Amino acid sequence: MEKNSRYADNENRVGFYPREFYVFCNFSSFAVEWKGVLYMTSEHAYHSEKFEDEEMKKMIRNTRSAHDALQFAKANKDRWRKDWHDVKVGIMEQIVRVKLSQHPYIMKKLKESGNKEIVEDSWRDDFWGWGENHDGQNMMGKIWMKIRKEIYE
Repeated sequence: MEKNSRYADNENRVGFYPREFYVFCNFSSFAVEWKGVLYMTSEHAYHSEKFEDEEMKKMIRNTRSAHDALQFAKANKDRWRKDWHDVKVGIMEQIVRVKLSQHPYIMKKLKESGNKEIVEDSWRDDFWGWGENHDGQNMMGKIWMKIRKEIYE
């Protein structure tokens, strides 16, 4: 695949930013019950975990879109929990597992991905996705593949 190609899809790989496998994306419209509270998206749940203050969590929960949840969290970066960068991957994995357990359609799509590499082919994010140069860490894809492997074992 061309290095500059925006999408990851081919016979060996599925991308999810956005297209057929968009359900894997935290911005997709699947509500998540997280820690006894309903969030509009897994993106909302993830950003709420950046804060220890319950009022901040409530404000995230009340944002009207995943994008708004992200922007609110960014605007309040000075109030993030001190250990955020140490715990964020583990928290994301927990939220992905909860999302998967609450939505059979997402489980169906995960199984349909077969043994293909799963890539968050976001050109904007080289930590959770593959980034502009397609050499990012793809942590979201790795989480989904880890869980898929566990399902098949």
